[in-house]
Amino acid sequence: MDTTSTLESLKKQRTVQLTSYRKDGTPVGTPVSVVVRGDRAYFRTYDKAFKAKRLARNPEVRIAPSTFRGEATGPEARGRVRLLTEEEARPIRRLLARKYPLLQGFAVPLAHKLKRYRTLHYELTLDGD
Repeated sequence: MDTTSTLESLKKQRTVQLTSYRKDGTPVGTPVSVVVRGDRAYFRTYDKAFKAKRLARNPEVRIAPSTFRGEATGPEARGRVRLLTEEEARPIRRLLARKYPLLQGFAVPLAHKLKRYRTLHYELTLDGD
């Protein structure tokens, strides 16, 4: 599957399974909400999440369309993530809130604030780009 058609399918997709890797190389899949802007996809998590620790160690990931619970429903694609700066994350926060008003516009930011988590935003570049 080419990266353009993968990104097109992600525009409509509500949730993707993001697979990151432990130190020993074991893959770990987690569901994330995703938005697409241009030729990149974006998602968020929080600083204390194991996923954030895995991504800091190894930016290589796989993604696949999935159910809300993270069960893959389509083909997988390989890519790399990059942690965004606070300034780069501003428009991504708005895009997430627009696509997922209740979840990413209200519930997730409130939960992060109440638990005193720092919200991290990532850019996903698919292999081949």
